[in-house]
Amino acid sequence: MSGTGISRTDGGAGDGTDGARVVLITGGASGLGAAGALELRRRGWHPVLVDQDRAGLDAVSAQVAAIAGDAQGALAVQADVTDLGACEAAVQATLTRHGRLDCVWANAGMASFGPLAHTDPGAWRRCIDVNVSGVFHTVRAALPPLLVQRGQVCITASVASFAHPPLMSAYAASKAAVEAMANAWRIELAPHGVGVGVVHASWVGTPMVSDGAQHPAFTRLRDTSPPPLRQVMSAEDAARRIADGIERRDRRIWVPGWVRWLHRLRALLHTPLGERELQRAAPELESLYLQVLREQGAMASSYAPRELQRALDREAGPLSG
Repeated sequence: MSGTGISRTDGGAGDGTDGARVVLITGGASGLGAAGALELRRRGWHPVLVDQDRAGLDAVSAQVAAIAGDAQGALAVQADVTDLGACEAAVQATLTRHGRLDCVWANAGMASFGPLAHTDPGAWRRCIDVNVSGVFHTVRAALPPLLVQRGQVCITASVASFAHPPLMSAYAASKAAVEAMANAWRIELAPHGVGVGVVHASWVGTPMVSDGAQHPAFTRLRDTSPPPLRQVMSAEDAARRIADGIERRDRRIWVPGWVRWLHRLRALLHTPLGERELQRAAPELESLYLQVLREQGAMASSYAPRELQRALDREAGPLSG
């Protein structure tokens, strides 16, 4: 998909320049991005929502409007982050509405699933494109106004950036990549006064997690973790932690807090002892995946339901909005 569909009620360039900080959030139509937009609006920020889901964008925009009695909802831009031009258009629309950009939160992401020998190659490539190229496009497009404001970059990584589960090689690789990108950019941008923070989140109650739970191999994979590590934090609680981190300009944001200690022990996670339970589960994980593959086909076994529909829509034709 490519292109943008922009929803706003404009009073012309500079409308909305009330001195409040402005944050552009990709993946803003649902899950963590939507919860973060609402939380930051409660704190006085103006969120700009970017997503592929037009209906979701409109719904979250209306919720933003209700928080502070806004005459208009949040600026909502329908776009695919794999298209650099679409990201640039979203930033330009932000400047037209608000006249500034103080933070970009590159949050849009997806997961593909499956063992090396059987996963759908298109799903694997799409995961890398959205999660890695999409972050690059988002931050690159937002950088000029962030330099003016000496603003902040926030990137959603994951525990998977350093704990690499089987059947999720594309997701783990993509999250490791964006952590590395953020580390490099933090050094590059420090002389310009722009901060770079990374969100390391464990299980959060988002559509990505709930969709994944429909796949029996994904459920079995989660069960390999000790019970305390399987707990799911609500998107609202996670959003509060992330909003705190954005406002403090933290280098790393831990969701929940114990992830900090797992990150410090990351070198132990892929030792023989650290991988023991996953290796024991690997034959069953592959068997469960192959069962879904036989019943539903390669695409349905590699994409979660929402991403499968998007893949089918891309095959059917270009984004409209």
